[in-house]
Amino acid sequence: MSHAPFEPERYELSASPFYRFEPSEVDRRSFLRLLSVAGGGLVVVATLPRPGIAQESGRGQAGREGASAIESWLHLDDDGRVTAYTGKVEIGQNARTSLTQTVADELDVPPDAITFVMGDTDRTPYDQGTFGSRTTPAMAPILARAAATLRSMLIDLAAERWQTDRGSLGTDGGAVIGPAGRRAGYGDLAKGRQLVGQVTADASTRDSWKLRGTPMPKVNGADFVTGRHTFTPDLVRPRMLWGRVIRPPAYGATPRSMKALAGVTVVRDGTFIGVVAETDRAARRAAESVEIEWNQAPAQPDSDTVFDHFKRTGGSSGGGRGGRPRVEGDVARARAAASRVFEASYRIPYIAHVPLEPRAAVAEWTDGKLTVWTGTQRPFGVRSELAEAFRLPEDRVRVIVPDMGSGYGGKHTGEQAIEAARLAQAAGRPVKIVYDRDEEFSWGYLRPAGLIEVSAGVDAAGRLTFWEFDNWNSGTSGIQTPYEVPNQRVEFHAADSPLRQGSYRGLAATANHYVREMHMDAVARGLGVDAVEFRARHLDDERMRAVLTAAATHAGWPGASSPDRALGIACGTEKGSYVATAAELSRTTDGFTVERIVVTFECGAIVNPNGLRNQVEGSIVQGLGGALFEAIRFADGRILNGSMAQYRVPRFRDTPAIDVVLLDRPDLPSAGAGETPIVCVAPAIGAAARRFGDVRTELPVALA
Repeated sequence: MSHAPFEPERYELSASPFYRFEPSEVDRRSFLRLLSVAGGGLVVVATLPRPGIAQESGRGQAGREGASAIESWLHLDDDGRVTAYTGKVEIGQNARTSLTQTVADELDVPPDAITFVMGDTDRTPYDQGTFGSRTTPAMAPILARAAATLRSMLIDLAAERWQTDRGSLGTDGGAVIGPAGRRAGYGDLAKGRQLVGQVTADASTRDSWKLRGTPMPKVNGADFVTGRHTFTPDLVRPRMLWGRVIRPPAYGATPRSMKALAGVTVVRDGTFIGVVAETDRAARRAAESVEIEWNQAPAQPDSDTVFDHFKRTGGSSGGGRGGRPRVEGDVARARAAASRVFEASYRIPYIAHVPLEPRAAVAEWTDGKLTVWTGTQRPFGVRSELAEAFRLPEDRVRVIVPDMGSGYGGKHTGEQAIEAARLAQAAGRPVKIVYDRDEEFSWGYLRPAGLIEVSAGVDAAGRLTFWEFDNWNSGTSGIQTPYEVPNQRVEFHAADSPLRQGSYRGLAATANHYVREMHMDAVARGLGVDAVEFRARHLDDERMRAVLTAAATHAGWPGASSPDRALGIACGTEKGSYVATAAELSRTTDGFTVERIVVTFECGAIVNPNGLRNQVEGSIVQGLGGALFEAIRFADGRILNGSMAQYRVPRFRDTPAIDVVLLDRPDLPSAGAGETPIVCVAPAIGAAARRFGDVRTELPVALA
């Protein structure tokens, strides 16, 4: 099975710079003069932006990205404590815990002897970002090799000290163990020495695991449940001010004129307008007091017409963003010869990320160097954006990421960091910006909407003979079918989007799996064939067959638990892992209720079953929103439901019983688990709803 080489739904990474300020900005003296004019309480700053966001490339970072020096990854203190370094960040996915298990296992130390430094551009090796479910399959092996290398070096030191063959030595509990009960702690062996070495790609790691593969509580978990952990919105710096940005009323609107009330000083430089004040409340009042007349935004499609807009503006992916179409066999000939043909069209809405922690940043300038604390999945990417915006060398910019309250792909860009840094530069003092919920909805980016058309044909024996799949705008992740079909054409069409769009948990795999699995279910129903048997008939991938069979067994397929209930099922693969989901629905007077979700998940060797189960359950809950009610409504360039009161996300009462079945494959490399479990929630629910007669029209991803 081949995969699309590009993921065009990461639109936010391919745009031009969002801001790029001129070198001669408001300096400290100018700020003091402005304060005196304003009466000492408030400054408003406005600066000209340039559209887009700086693209992440990694060019010029090759040495750091491929850091091989052991000291880049691990540091051993004289007391035997280990500090580990990674550019990955903790978003709530529990990466800190699984990476701690990896290092502790390879180094043979207790987990509580390890401290992780994550996402600090001055202290950690370069990393492209925490996305794509890459932490476990990509970062864990690097740290494992580094820990194995350090352990080998410590054994060498003990062998030298004891003048013995290193083959007779072992390790346990942070010490080297030798013959006749000899024992030397790691700290004692390293004391007074600078351990320098190279981590090689063929460094020998452990064949068997002790800590990995076992449940381990979240590192520092108590800090999160007791409120001791400090998120970016909680940070306070000495003499810190609060900042607010005045946003246009609609996408594309620009300021025509501006008037400030008495006592408010405004510095305007283009279309960006911001204020700073001693308190958040004062900054809000100041922003509200600025009177602006806006130029009207150009006409744009709305929630209902955007799908026709996609098809009208979309082009062939041949040679374009999505790569060339996948074409196998002769689709036209197979269509003409098919016994039956099934066709459908699906509309995929924009969806908001709605992170627990909205975008926030604290910026501070010291002696011409900029430090920003912010919640981002790409600290090094945001550092590049800041350097570009302020025309600074990257070594004069530091980005620090406190463990943050979720991202879901929505925190790849650094506009909040740039805004806070610009206001801090003008003020000569640290500045904090925290987005309101309406800002998060309207000025973050959204999961791409899309139009997907699919057709399939079968022969007289009920076997698929051709498959055509066209996706406008949504993206290519998960677009290729895992089912064996001799004649295929699968194509992505890049189109114009009226709203800002970008990465989302699972990327376009959520949309592509929904359409593919709903259509497979429709074909099976049309033929009067069992949906599981029909899928299995077209599957050669044993890992896919395994999760599908396990989900069906645990769900009690094909019958629901009672006559007034219906059962639906779907399966898929993405990012190297496999999932099958079954949903049981009960009929209600106005539709249905999701009563139970059974999900079978396989991602190779399981590092932390506890953390993995949490990831799967979280994906299921998030997937409920996209399946049942999440959809952005917009018109005239404005988000119409951009608040928590208007935009429905899953609540406790929406959450059904969730039965997670984890298939451990210690014989396979570990794959990431942050994205794949979400992709089959909507089609499993949709398939069950069809067994009640149809798909509810209020389903955001409903049959058009």
